[in-house]
Amino acid sequence: MRNWTTIKEYKEIIFDFYNGIARITINRERYRNAFTPLTTAEMSDALAICREHSDINVVVLTGAGDVAFCAGGDMHCKGKGGYIDEGGVPRLSVLDVQKQIRSLPKPVIAAVNGYAIGGGHVLHVVCDLTIASENAKFGQTGPRVGSFDAGFGSSYMASVIGQKRTREIWFLCQQYTAQQALDWGLVNRVVPLAQLEDAYVEWAEKMMELSPLALRMIKRGLNAELDGQVGIQEFAGDMTMLYYNLDEAHEGSKAFLEKRKPDFSKYPKFP
Repeated sequence: MRNWTTIKEYKEIIFDFYNGIARITINRERYRNAFTPLTTAEMSDALAICREHSDINVVVLTGAGDVAFCAGGDMHCKGKGGYIDEGGVPRLSVLDVQKQIRSLPKPVIAAVNGYAIGGGHVLHVVCDLTIASENAKFGQTGPRVGSFDAGFGSSYMASVIGQKRTREIWFLCQQYTAQQALDWGLVNRVVPLAQLEDAYVEWAEKMMELSPLALRMIKRGLNAELDGQVGIQEFAGDMTMLYYNLDEAHEGSKAFLEKRKPDFSKYPKFP
């Protein structure tokens, strides 16, 4: 039995930690872990903490209970303009969560423990890796309930499983088994539900044996191909961070402060 300790208390998610792993659990089991604007706001806050804390190396996203990972947006909150928050403002803040998962410079594992439907399906798609339990079900429902995701939920999914399969998922709004998802390359691994925690902890610990900077740059490079100028900017930003660790970068700033010409001749120029 692993001892997961609470990082921060929330109303609609559980945010805990074990051995370098932060786990974000959508905790609305009664509603098949469908999210509200409060849920996504709390997820966003937790992801920001994951980015800042150096003791967090891998992030896991999952759902409470053994029936659902996430059933998408809570239809009880849907109104004109989006999902209505407690202040009456319509929001589509799950899109911000998607971007945070993509931008987080650490691996994110989706642990799909049941239904991953609609916006919940997109959440697992944007994670770096997906481990599913045998009882997991996958699908999109947008066109049936008056919604759609033409962003990561369509274009990025098409880059993962192809245009034809993506169109099938969206145009038919059917559900697919964990084995079908594995066969299509939509998930990485399928395990019995009772072994799901063991599986994602195992993979997280394997990744923590590797160079965190190498994993960060691989994630940036893979994202940059699909994320356009924003992806290039994030990749370039990390390259700048690496450059600032070199004496060559500091020679320029030191010369400026010392009011002299910089001497870059002493730094190597590799072929």
